[in-house]
Amino acid sequence: MKTADFYYDLPQELIAQDPLEDRSSSRLMVLDKESGELQHRVFKDILEYLQPGDCLVINNTKVIPARLYGVKPDTGAKIEVLLLKRRENDVWETLVKPGKKARPGMKISFGEGLLMGEVLDVVEEGNRLIKFTYEGIFEEILDQLGQMPLPPYITHQLKDKNRYQTVYAKHEGSAAAPTAGLHFTPELLKQIEDKGVKIAHVTLHVGLGTFRPVKVEDVTEHHMHSEFYMIEESQAELINETKKNGGRIISVGTTSCRTLESATDEQGILHAGSGWTEIFIYPGYQFRLIDCLITNFHLPESTLLMLVSALAGKEKIMAAYEEAVKERYRFFSFGDAMFIKEDRK
Repeated sequence: MKTADFYYDLPQELIAQDPLEDRSSSRLMVLDKESGELQHRVFKDILEYLQPGDCLVINNTKVIPARLYGVKPDTGAKIEVLLLKRRENDVWETLVKPGKKARPGMKISFGEGLLMGEVLDVVEEGNRLIKFTYEGIFEEILDQLGQMPLPPYITHQLKDKNRYQTVYAKHEGSAAAPTAGLHFTPELLKQIEDKGVKIAHVTLHVGLGTFRPVKVEDVTEHHMHSEFYMIEESQAELINETKKNGGRIISVGTTSCRTLESATDEQGILHAGSGWTEIFIYPGYQFRLIDCLITNFHLPESTLLMLVSALAGKEKIMAAYEEAVKERYRFFSFGDAMFIKEDRK
């Protein structure tokens, strides 16, 4: 299976640069994964496709304002630091620009010394381990100094930090938003619950590796980045109970999907717990737990496009994407949504 098999041509102007005023008014393409039939709706119509007894699984991770701009105190040279993952307390794995001069021992000042960093080590892929020192609470300082780490294809400034955050974001730790969840409003979630649909929470802290291009020709040779996930006992029980009773497991986003599939055994039982996942889902993968998926439109040749192709079939997905381009859907993080559905007979 070649990476090039997942290429499609996307006009630049279809990449959404700003979120819509009303989260739930984005467009929704509904794809029947059996027949390949497509419907064009509005996101709030998702309510019509959910049934009492289904379980909607959302990722309640919270994006941290992980992009910091600092200077070298001795020279005044500007340094950009992107927090990738917390290794221990105040030591973070980071991406530093420019990286060549960021050698162990180098100090960086942020916010005129409000936050100081020291490069400890160079690790895999040239990332730097940085130890931070400060007075007060790290999260509060980060909130004051940091900027949202928007994906590289978004060039507009984000006016409101909360628009790159789901309305149910809770556990801080992501360097990117679980963007399928950006379409939900508190009102829509209440309507879903009122209809008799259960809502379960899992946590997966999204890493920037989610935007990393697949550089190998053969898909199977790609190595996935690892991401940390947590599933509480009560939520695992809720999801397993739904499955046992014949309800559908509907994953909101590829991050929820990867969490569920990572923690489900071969008998289809989801296990509570936490850990790191490097699961790579591409066509040929047999899904253990999820039935349906709410997702955004993904980059050409990306691992996320491969994941949705595994669920609905590559031909159906590529045909749906061709239709989305023709119908001028908005693509990527702030773009429109797709619901890959499976109807129960």
